[in-house]
Amino acid sequence: MNINNYGWNKTQELLEVQLKEEGYVLGRVLLEHQRLYRVITRQGEVLASISGKFRYEAIRRTDYPCVGDWIALVVREQEQRGTIHRVLPRSSRFSRKAAGTGHDEQLVATNVDTVFLVHALNQDFNIRRLERYLVMAWESGASPVIVLNKSDLCDQAEARRAEVETIALGVPIHTISAEKNMGLEELAPYLQSGKTVALLGSSGVGKSTLTNKLTGKKRQMTQSVREQDGKGRHTTTYRELIPLPGGGCIIDTPGMRELQLWDAPDGLNETFGDIDTLAEQCRFNDCTHLREPGCAVQAALTEGKLSRERFDSYCKLQRELAYLTRKENKQSQLAEKALWKKRTIQTKKHPKRR
Repeated sequence: MNINNYGWNKTQELLEVQLKEEGYVLGRVLLEHQRLYRVITRQGEVLASISGKFRYEAIRRTDYPCVGDWIALVVREQEQRGTIHRVLPRSSRFSRKAAGTGHDEQLVATNVDTVFLVHALNQDFNIRRLERYLVMAWESGASPVIVLNKSDLCDQAEARRAEVETIALGVPIHTISAEKNMGLEELAPYLQSGKTVALLGSSGVGKSTLTNKLTGKKRQMTQSVREQDGKGRHTTTYRELIPLPGGGCIIDTPGMRELQLWDAPDGLNETFGDIDTLAEQCRFNDCTHLREPGCAVQAALTEGKLSRERFDSYCKLQRELAYLTRKENKQSQLAEKALWKKRTIQTKKHPKRR
């Protein structure tokens, strides 16, 4: 177990020196289970929990460690246990709105260099779902790469790849079959030493099979998809950071059939850059692209240069983000109020000595 095989690079070398002076050990979160974390350190793997101070100061669920995080901890080697004192700054973070009716952000993976958006070419192929994944990938700060899997099960692989190219402007696209070991060599440049790749996609697209092929081991269970619709069941039930033979590492994630956006205006603009370019040509700067005269977007729709489906998807995601922004503002106010209430109670319990 060598921490150098878990995305280690020059940034971590500098952090390690700094933390050692403060009395901490540098580690990376491999797996999370009910507020317990499996962490890789230079001393090996340890099972860690967060400190009391950490728990007290945490306000949101995103303040807690996530798979992929680099952390500062104190290690008790004889027990193979540790205590996490803080999460180090994240270079990237892929998040979504947590499932359910609440309004919370759920971190999926952090400190990722490249996001493999794995999409199946069978009957579960869905271009609108892929657009949604692209928005979140761009917003994360990592570089998106589209991996079209199960090419051996699709007679229209090239046609569907061409369709993806129309919505993934400037994004690398690779057509593979993980099951048949076809095209996997194209993914090697993203999996170099010191790099971290996250696999994201719906259930049944072949993420677990791809993980097994890339690691050279059967680490993840796999299941066949339903023949009638090509949809799969969850086989990966938790997120885990896994080292690769070449020195890089990957984060496999459970399938997400429902991917609700979380604060992604930049990702929306990046994904729909063609519509933004058209919008710059509109007569009015505040054009809503609905009924205004001189609207370049409506002209492109009429001329067939922009598909109605893509524009409708763009509008839907815009409305979703606007709603989330309103809810987030309210949530932030409540969180701030809760923090001050907590501090007031602690101050009354433990007044400072004069």
